[in-house]
Amino acid sequence: MSSNYNQIAFALEILKLLAEKPRFRQELGDLLTQHLEKQGKSSGDVLQKLTRTIAKLRDCGFEIKSAPNCPYELIESNFPLILSSQQKQALYLATYVLSNMGFSAEAERLGRLYDFLGDEHPHQLHFDFSPPVDYSGEKIRQIIQQLEQRIEQQCRYTIYYQNSRGESRLWDLDRSELRFHNGVLYLFSFVPDWKSYHFPKSPNIEQNILFHINRIQSVLGVSNTRWFYDFPTIKIRYCMTGALANYQPRRSTEQVIEQNLDEKFIIIETIEDCLFWFRQRLLQYGANAQVLEPIWLREQIRDELKKSYENYTQQ
Repeated sequence: MSSNYNQIAFALEILKLLAEKPRFRQELGDLLTQHLEKQGKSSGDVLQKLTRTIAKLRDCGFEIKSAPNCPYELIESNFPLILSSQQKQALYLATYVLSNMGFSAEAERLGRLYDFLGDEHPHQLHFDFSPPVDYSGEKIRQIIQQLEQRIEQQCRYTIYYQNSRGESRLWDLDRSELRFHNGVLYLFSFVPDWKSYHFPKSPNIEQNILFHINRIQSVLGVSNTRWFYDFPTIKIRYCMTGALANYQPRRSTEQVIEQNLDEKFIIIETIEDCLFWFRQRLLQYGANAQVLEPIWLREQIRDELKKSYENYTQQ
């Protein structure tokens, strides 16, 4: 009984360590030696025990990847889960959301944690996401993994990107983030050499550029230059009227400057780091919203609405 218990405890410790991150054989051996010594157990032949236990875990359905000069990596666990009905519903909801957001492989892996049967399905819940691609596709997944590595390294790097007109070019990027917005996954990056139209000095908000993940053709090398910039921001003041006068800010960057429910208006000041997303948000409010400051942004949106009006009246 004691021997079986020790083997189980040893296997569980291996799984715990691999669940944290991939680990090389020698690193695993050192950590397991420390664990055994703390338990007052013999740590002799720990690397041989590790090899035998990994083989047994694979026989039990645990997918553990390994190769010469590469770390052990836990790809998929086969550990049994005991979940309450509420936990099953929450897990199914997460799976359902991921699937509809374009992460089918991730949703499938999550779904394998539990066999969803019965009444766990949220029948009344529907999603209206329309991702441009399945982000679980092999090429897209590789691009995302490479971007995650660049973001972790925090050094300038290069991508080869094709725009909506089919034109491709290299982009040198500084600080970057992966952002999911309105059902689409973007790479949000500061571009050091971008020439801005409204700002004579760098850094400025127009140097924050959005890249569709599905249009990134390749992620290239990383330099030794550390990220120097934070994402520049801009302060925008806008007014909402009519039915939107009782709007309550829900973003941490927004604050109410003035509100008058009798006259049906509210003035909000916000700090934004992406003009494109702010314009999208404001334009969806139609005639009930207008930019007050800065003037150049107010005029830009005014001209866009004027052009839209002309397009309708010319038909």
